[in-house]
Amino acid sequence: MGSADGPKADETDGDARKARDTAVSERRFRFLVAGYAVSSYGTFLNMVALNLFVYETTGRALAMGLFMAVRLASGFVAGLVVGGLLARFSAKSIMLWANVGQGAVMLVLILAPDGMLTGALTAVSVVIGACGTLFMVALRSSIPEMVGEDRRAWANSLSITGRSLAMVAGFASAGVVVSLVGYTAAFLVDMATFVACAVTVALLPIAGGKGAGSKEADGSAPDAAEGSGSSGGSGAGKDASAAKSGRRWRPVAFLALAAAPGMGLMVALRGVDAFGSSSHNAALPIYSTSLDASNPAVFVSAFWCVWALGNIGAQQVIQRYAQRTGRSVGALGFGYGTVVMSAAFIAAFAGFPLAVTAVIALIAGAADGLTEVAYTSHLQTLPATLRGHAFGLSATFENLGFGVGMILVAAALDRFSPLAVVGWSHGAAIVVAVVFLLRVAGVRRAERTGRAGLRKEEAVEGRPDRGDRDGAEVSGG
Repeated sequence: MGSADGPKADETDGDARKARDTAVSERRFRFLVAGYAVSSYGTFLNMVALNLFVYETTGRALAMGLFMAVRLASGFVAGLVVGGLLARFSAKSIMLWANVGQGAVMLVLILAPDGMLTGALTAVSVVIGACGTLFMVALRSSIPEMVGEDRRAWANSLSITGRSLAMVAGFASAGVVVSLVGYTAAFLVDMATFVACAVTVALLPIAGGKGAGSKEADGSAPDAAEGSGSSGGSGAGKDASAAKSGRRWRPVAFLALAAAPGMGLMVALRGVDAFGSSSHNAALPIYSTSLDASNPAVFVSAFWCVWALGNIGAQQVIQRYAQRTGRSVGALGFGYGTVVMSAAFIAAFAGFPLAVTAVIALIAGAADGLTEVAYTSHLQTLPATLRGHAFGLSATFENLGFGVGMILVAAALDRFSPLAVVGWSHGAAIVVAVVFLLRVAGVRRAERTGRAGLRKEEAVEGRPDRGDRDGAEVSGG
């Protein structure tokens, strides 16, 4: 009796300890997301305030474009190197110094004399672009170590919710802050948000980065059921050792995408999706002006507010789904979400009544939230030593797609309507998404066929064996 009760007691203690550890890790992650949301507010605030400041300082719209180009280029380069940095340094140190760097460069801008404003603005664009990418990749690639593999969908959804709320607050308040208290005060607020996030990161124990994944070097690649197959395990182990050595970060970044079938196509789709996003970001002010030339900001603000409501609503649904089932949305969710989101953005420029356009914006936000969680959760199924490289390369593709898109879209909008430009751009994303979905369906079909064949073979081979044994036993008896 005593020995029988012992394991049950141990099992109960183990479950209780696991529940406590899970609660602690989730509470810490909520604090981290709060700090991340505060710094994201600063990011979106300075996206508006800095562009206005650049235009007011230089008097040239081209300067705003160059500022954005330098920012995107810095993010592009940071995406290439962040995988190697995560192999050498902890995720906590990268997130900490990324915020310290952004806060410090904002202080430089505040203190810069008039004769050095151009240099200070260039420094801001470089540091903000690079450090934003470094922080995002370090955070997303380390979430499985922070909260556990089974809670990554919940964690991704929570972080995206915080960022969406920060985006709405940042965009909505930027004009008010600048007009009421001026650029210097806006930059001080921006700097304070990065300091707040840096303090949050410094106070929390954060796993991930340097050495995090050495124990997972032989881990499996993304689940086959998610459309990536399971054939990357052994290759992932070899690639992990190369990533750990830190001497071949660039090949490893691409090998990370080859660790499972379909992963490279998924990242490519993300880049094409970023290209499509550049089209609606550039076309919205033009379309809004055609609706109400006297006050074009109203439609843009209302559109993004409704979009954010859809995004946040989708996150709540995803969090409850993950808690109830313990499953993530998966690669199919990413593919279908991209199709719905792109189609919704195209429809938003079709001239429907405002009430219908509001519903379309809500759908676009919900689909965008779905794709964000599905994509992030799927890349997080890679072994930790490859994960940072994959997220870094993904950030590079996204910055490249958005940057190239802004250039091409800006030129196209001078000759074509917003509907045509957005239709072509997001239409390309829909085409690639359909190819991706067909790829996922093909992988799943092949695996179901393989499993069915294996079961049939086992059944055919099993019966004669059992029959021979049964017959021998009967005759022997």
